[in-house]
Amino acid sequence: MRKAFLISSITILAIICILIYVDWKFCLLLFIFVPLFVMGLYDMYQSKHTIRRNFPLLGRMRYLLEELGPEMRQYFIETDTEGKPFDRLQRSMVYQRSKKETSTKPFGTQLDVYNVGYEWINHSLNAIPFSHSEEQPRVKIGSSQCTKPYLASMFNISAMSYGSLSKNAILALNAGAKQGGFYHNTGEGGLSPYHLEPGGDVVWNIGTGYFSTRTPDGKFSVEEFTKRATLDNVKMIEIKFSQGAKPGHGGILPKEKVTDEIAAIRLVEKGHDIISPPKHSAFNNPLELMDFVKLLRNHSGGKPIGIKICIGNKSEFMAICKAMVKTKTYLDFITVDGGEGGTGAAPPEYSDHVGMPLRDAVAFVYDCLNGFGIKDQIKIIASGKVISGFDIIRCLSLGADLCNSARGMMFALGCIQALECHANTCPTGVATQNPDLTKGLVPQEKSVRVANFQHETVKNAMELMASAGLKHPDDVTRDVVSTRVERNVVETFAQTFLELETGCLLNENTVPKEFLYFWKKANSEKF
Repeated sequence: MRKAFLISSITILAIICILIYVDWKFCLLLFIFVPLFVMGLYDMYQSKHTIRRNFPLLGRMRYLLEELGPEMRQYFIETDTEGKPFDRLQRSMVYQRSKKETSTKPFGTQLDVYNVGYEWINHSLNAIPFSHSEEQPRVKIGSSQCTKPYLASMFNISAMSYGSLSKNAILALNAGAKQGGFYHNTGEGGLSPYHLEPGGDVVWNIGTGYFSTRTPDGKFSVEEFTKRATLDNVKMIEIKFSQGAKPGHGGILPKEKVTDEIAAIRLVEKGHDIISPPKHSAFNNPLELMDFVKLLRNHSGGKPIGIKICIGNKSEFMAICKAMVKTKTYLDFITVDGGEGGTGAAPPEYSDHVGMPLRDAVAFVYDCLNGFGIKDQIKIIASGKVISGFDIIRCLSLGADLCNSARGMMFALGCIQALECHANTCPTGVATQNPDLTKGLVPQEKSVRVANFQHETVKNAMELMASAGLKHPDDVTRDVVSTRVERNVVETFAQTFLELETGCLLNENTVPKEFLYFWKKANSEKF
């Protein structure tokens, strides 16, 4: 192909020269073919790309087609149920509900209901009219030690930082939360003016980098924390241990996204990637965590304090439970992030193979809290691919009290799943700091769509509950949802996830055998 390129190039240039001899206007062809010829020569002698070296000029088509591949597959190749991580049916449902367009569909389901993994709700012959159920129920978050409990919606905005998302995206999310009466989690990137300006309820997420509440050397600052935690907009404080996208890895904000403003908000220096440590420095074991919880509770004025965790080593979570029992200090809530979570940029090994999936994790956390006799103090928040009313019911059935959504809310903002969240080139202005792209996202318009999506999703969840004969999220139990576990075997969650007896984990003699190994390994004095 190298010889073919040279021969064809010389031939074309010779023809152009002849044409110019006939009519000088053919000189314009040189402006087209000379640059192509130069590019081809460069390809022949560069050494980085073998394809371009062996196939001058033509080899560049591979990179162009590779770059266009995701868009080509999304719009022309994939079916309605094949897209990943969210298929076209799921994305369309969010778009329609955010615009308050009809999201009903004709002619039955497109899902294969006999495939292993298919799930459904067990409706009741004693179904109740939707009008008899509460359309937007509230969930009280606050243990007996919390003096300022918070009444939360059952569906809220999950943790996404300013920095990973644009200013306009954050403004739209918070304004939507204000309109709809639900909360907006800041993500670990700190408490920015854009989380506060619209006036929506905020859950301040504090990660291992202690952004917005750190000393110059990266340690936790009580003074900076108190200054922000006592703001009226801040309703709850969340200590982030790990997230579903990359548990045990720490957060990453590429330096391309670190503006002067972001550096000032996070209390960091500009010019390099911002990498959160994989673990906290403010405490080293579960007992010290309890002291840290008391510190945050005191300096926030008694607001709910919780943790965000993607379950990994089971004994470590049980160690936290043992520390709560031992010190009689309780978290107010636990946000369980499934390993399938994914707004954060992460190495593929972490996205694909680290962290317990949401369903298993929620059931495990609920069983541990119940087994240690402290579930009545603590609310469970589920987060991980929750975008529909059925997703909410499924989480409630496993033991959650309410849910968060990140990517669902991004779809409501206009995200098209371009999969460029990490590259600062998001075409919809959601996950970028490029001003030319962010100006396309108008907060006043998109905030309404966020509020609409949340409202319609909760409404559909409550309609499903009514069909099952239930009036309140607290009534959803593990026998509400069924799963096909084999082609001809169906189980309810009550059969798949056997519920523990209250208090059975307080004494070694009553610990179920499947929990005993982790129970013995759990130590409140170390992780």
